[in-house]
Amino acid sequence: MEALTDTEVKQLESRAGAIRETIVEMLVAAGSGHTAGPLGMADIFAALYFRVLKHDPKNPEWPERDRLVLSNGHIIPVRYAAMAHAGYFPVEECLTLRKFGSRLQGHPERERLPGLETTSGPLGSGLSQASGMAYAARMTSSAPGTGELSDVRIYCAMSDGEHDAGNTWEAAMFAGANRLSNLTGIIDRNNIQIDGYTENIMPLESLRHKYEAFGWHVLEVDGHDIPQFVQACGEAEAIYEKPVVIIAHTIPGKGIREIERDYRWHGKPPSPEEGKKFLHELRTLQGKIVSEHQ
Repeated sequence: MEALTDTEVKQLESRAGAIRETIVEMLVAAGSGHTAGPLGMADIFAALYFRVLKHDPKNPEWPERDRLVLSNGHIIPVRYAAMAHAGYFPVEECLTLRKFGSRLQGHPERERLPGLETTSGPLGSGLSQASGMAYAARMTSSAPGTGELSDVRIYCAMSDGEHDAGNTWEAAMFAGANRLSNLTGIIDRNNIQIDGYTENIMPLESLRHKYEAFGWHVLEVDGHDIPQFVQACGEAEAIYEKPVVIIAHTIPGKGIREIERDYRWHGKPPSPEEGKKFLHELRTLQGKIVSEHQ
């Protein structure tokens, strides 16, 4: 994967800013949902949908597409926003989040919206699903006459808090044992979960050493440094003998100072008044980002 130019970095940062604004707008319209995690993952999802993933918004079922499994389904607003800005559906549809009959439910439902690979909600299941996809893709690509899937890569976005669930570690062991080099895990290491800070509730460190013990190649990045994340994804593609996990250190609520790092915003939406204030702050920040790259 080629290094980003300054112009490309600017474009991706602007995409991330637009995604954050859409997240706030949709949560205000819904009156429920999760705020901190989606805002914290906006840079990563901008990079995924506009640089890293091999996909086609006009043909969501394209067989040669990369698969993105969202294990921590509660941060789905960031995926909906990224998909909308990428052209999967109109951005205006984001305002139907969590409404009756909407394709955009509070957790992703695969059969409602083309472009979603799984239905998620129960935490800890995504890595098992992604490992199965990676294993199947490798089996299919090695079968005679089915080489069309040989370049498919499986990505799995996970929260750090869901590593409290044993299913995640069963999947990690399976992927390591089977050397699933077409699998890249992405951990949102934001250090919060609904009841508080992860290290106070169920300490996770050292995540690096744990994954290495299960046979994974581990990379650690600043989850808000888009060039660094894109470079890590490129490095993951070059690892042929084992699965790769990218531990992305992020700030929950990124972009809105009064809620950054506050676990109480894990599952809390902004009120209409807070939404106006948050959007003003995000748009001011976006203006600074644009001016710095001119």
